[in-house]
Amino acid sequence: MRDRAARTRSGLAAQSSKPASVGDPHVQVSLEQLRAFEGRARALRFLPSQPAASVFNGRHASRLRGRGLNFEELRNYLPGDDPRTIDWKVTARTGKPHVRVYSEERDRPALIIVDQRMSMFFGTRHAMKSVTAAEVAALAAFRILDQGDRVGGIVFGDDFAAEIKPKATARARDQFLSAIARANQMLWADATVVETPTPLNIPLETAAKIARRNHLILVISDFDGIDERTGSLVGRLAKTNDLVLCPVTDPISREIPAGLKLVVSDGNLQIELDTASGETHRSLSEYSSGRLSEVISWQKTYGLPVLPLSCGESTVPQLRRLTGLAPNRKRGRQ
Repeated sequence: MRDRAARTRSGLAAQSSKPASVGDPHVQVSLEQLRAFEGRARALRFLPSQPAASVFNGRHASRLRGRGLNFEELRNYLPGDDPRTIDWKVTARTGKPHVRVYSEERDRPALIIVDQRMSMFFGTRHAMKSVTAAEVAALAAFRILDQGDRVGGIVFGDDFAAEIKPKATARARDQFLSAIARANQMLWADATVVETPTPLNIPLETAAKIARRNHLILVISDFDGIDERTGSLVGRLAKTNDLVLCPVTDPISREIPAGLKLVVSDGNLQIELDTASGETHRSLSEYSSGRLSEVISWQKTYGLPVLPLSCGESTVPQLRRLTGLAPNRKRGRQ
């Protein structure tokens, strides 16, 4: 990504100037914390067959297409063959019915794009958006590898980029989890502000080069800084792949309280916002809801699933709900 391609492929494009020291797991994640999700990922499914209430089910705007097909052979038609597999050109040329035989690909590559920019280092309830994104990515990585598919990903921050090529190995999965933990631990309150944060378009362009076709692509982000180019890239990826968008939001973005005073800073300048002002409250509400609305509109435009995630609740219960699974009461208490 950008001019850091070599460092991206090696797995790390920048190191934090502050040693990682993970305290509250709702603020920062550790590699051990991410590895602990392995057992809880087994109930999730990223295959075409889905529970009735899953957002991946055909009743919704779109569904997962699953693995691709490999052409095996052309042979004579036999009783019981599906007539839809008849190759009419060969049949007309030979005078005898022939069918094309396909087999499902043994595995499918999955690419998980994880946003760990400073805009994700925010949360008013339960956890930071960056933590929720990291946990969702870990759950997906464990489940995808467990169901026999290749897993890899792109982890990016304002000054960080890691690219792990999809492989059906635990080593690739662990490299991916390690990259997430490193990127997450670079987020802290006094971190140096980057003048030009990495736009989401950069990792999407990288994904387009990697995932030519038949990939499962998950984008876990708050979709900060999206533009027309973002929509174009989303459409391009969705055309030949199974693309799933996972917008991560904070509860405050859905309903900004009136009379709330906020101090917003970019690390150099700061300004106080008072939502008691009708105009200020309206502007903030339109900004926060507009971004999510645009992401959800891509669901209809490009026929792709959208999993709206909140950092205001535990990750596993909401993923179970979105994928149509019954709540796990024992786990829910945790």
